[in-house]
Amino acid sequence: MTMKKEIEAVAAVIERDGNFLITKRLETSPMGHCWEFPGGKIEKGETIEACAIRECQEEIDVVVEPIKRLKHVLFDYPHGLISLHFVHCRLARGEPRPVECREVLWIKPHQFLDYEFPPADVGVIEELMAGRHFPA
Repeated sequence: MTMKKEIEAVAAVIERDGNFLITKRLETSPMGHCWEFPGGKIEKGETIEACAIRECQEEIDVVVEPIKRLKHVLFDYPHGLISLHFVHCRLARGEPRPVECREVLWIKPHQFLDYEFPPADVGVIEELMAGRHFPA
């Protein structure tokens, strides 16, 4: 039996005026039909916060400021074991636009139910909808 490779990744939970930024994955990526928080794989020697900043620059052409780590999830997908760090970020500069994703949207917490997300995101989304991290 082969061991699955563990992939360390970051998801930037960007909140502005009670809305959250979500991005539509590229069709060519695993679960390409899903929406997600912007982010990606942590590179060798990179911190969680540095990864959030780099990935947001690459994916949606903005500069973010990481505020705090929200949650860490280990999820076993068919394509690998994902160690996913959710980081609350604020938009420091720029307006999000799709670069390495298909679409960007700002949504209210109750609208999360209208979009399909990868299973690893569900726990943090439930917490966001309950207002646990960001009181209304």
